[in-house]
Amino acid sequence: MREAPVTEPLSADTALLSLAQAGDGDAFGKLAEPFRHELQVHCYRMLGSAHDAEDLLQETLLAAWRGIGQFEGRSSLRAWLYRIATNQCLNALRGSKARALAAQRGAPVVPSAQGTGSAGPSAGLPQPATDDEPTWLEPYPDELLADLPDTTPGPEARYEARESVSLAFIMALQHLTPRQRAALVLRDALGYRAAEAAEILDCSLDTVNGSLKRARAALTGILPGGTLSQAPLPGSAAEREVIDRFTAAFERGDVSTLVTLLTDDAWLTMPPWPLGFRGKEAAAGLLSMVVFHGGARRHRLVRVQANRQPAFACYISDSDAPPVTGQGLIMLTLAGTRFSGVTRFLDNDLLPRFGVPANLPG
Repeated sequence: MREAPVTEPLSADTALLSLAQAGDGDAFGKLAEPFRHELQVHCYRMLGSAHDAEDLLQETLLAAWRGIGQFEGRSSLRAWLYRIATNQCLNALRGSKARALAAQRGAPVVPSAQGTGSAGPSAGLPQPATDDEPTWLEPYPDELLADLPDTTPGPEARYEARESVSLAFIMALQHLTPRQRAALVLRDALGYRAAEAAEILDCSLDTVNGSLKRARAALTGILPGGTLSQAPLPGSAAEREVIDRFTAAFERGDVSTLVTLLTDDAWLTMPPWPLGFRGKEAAAGLLSMVVFHGGARRHRLVRVQANRQPAFACYISDSDAPPVTGQGLIMLTLAGTRFSGVTRFLDNDLLPRFGVPANLPG
């Protein structure tokens, strides 16, 4: 396995490396542990799934353990591990098309205002703007992001660390081909030089530059620009104020107020459905018919932390009883004091990963 040229210190402990190459598993664990969380985030960017990222991290560490004897120290240990992780993700993505088709065949129905639905859009729903949104997408717990090493992306990076884990960025990456995705993440999120990215991807410099050019062009039409720079700082009084307004309006089913909190071109998605809706009119229809069932459904939101942006666990009730039944997560993308994106995750299995119960006590 060729190793990428060095742009970071060769920081592997010589004594630990020798022990690991002699078969000492504890020594290898100590070598790899500082990189565990950032490698998992790298897999998440590539795959869009926190669950898959955890699995691919384990496969990466297993492959690294098996290959540590061939590591010659001509690159940093970090770059060597990133090469293994990237290739593990590319191998996994080769089978993702079959998985996506299987998931589509078994996808849940799209709900209607009456609580029933079909495999396609229900009658009366707003017209979707797209029908190719990522179906295999999950939020990422902030708890795991808190354990990232205190480092900044390399000098070639175009995205700051917070933006490169935002849900909008992760969603946009899933529209790229696997090679384009890898080239963009390595170059623009992690800041590797073109020659290093080519070594990691085992391809020519022209190939990686071509993939990067196409990826950047594709993201220009997908990823909204400047939303983070316009958003209030996380945890600030301005952020708390707009989130409190959203929470209060949502829990009382106030569609009119919720729509005023959206930007004119707000984007709404509901993984695992492949539909995307744009604008306030579409949002009003979705909220009225799908979310609040014409006023018959009550909600309670519990704040959680995901992708370093506002998120809520959602609980519902279709009667006058308190909302206690879990119904996935809601994530918000802020642009100034309004929301430019609302993503409704419908998988209840996500709730325990964020430290909240699948159902609230009665």
